Amino acid sequence: MNDRYDCLKLKNQLCFPLYACSKEIIRRYKPFLDKVDLTYTQYITMMALWENESMNVRELGLALFLDSGTLTPVLKKLENKGYLERKRSKEDERNLIVSVTQRGWELREEALSIPESMSSCVNLEPEESAELYRLLYKILGNPSL
Repeated sequence: MNDRYDCLKLKNQLCFPLYACSKEIIRRYKPFLDKVDLTYTQYITMMALWENESMNVRELGLALFLDSGTLTPVLKKLENKGYLERKRSKEDERNLIVSVTQRGWELREEALSIPESMSSCVNLEPEESAELYRLLYKILGNPSL
């Protein structure tokens, strides 16, 4: 018998395993991030900045899929820790530029072991990881990544 409410079962929702997996991955990051005194959101913020050296807040938010209400407190905490600095753009004072400090570059050295440590926490073959990565970015609307 076809139940008209099947569409409301958790097992029929793509969003649920994505949500649960995201929470689980972040939980697995926690012991490694605790060693460098970062939250997951602070970690991905620093990774974006390590890659780009400096970015305006709008670009950073787009890169991380974070709105300014979430990103601003993260940036303040990272600035208080000495890992980044925020300055108004000289060309356009409406733009806030975020840059990695010397201490932030030193943190990158401390964080270098985290990706390798995490790879042992995910039970996927390299080709499965690559396919999952491609599919997730397809969902996010960035098939070129």
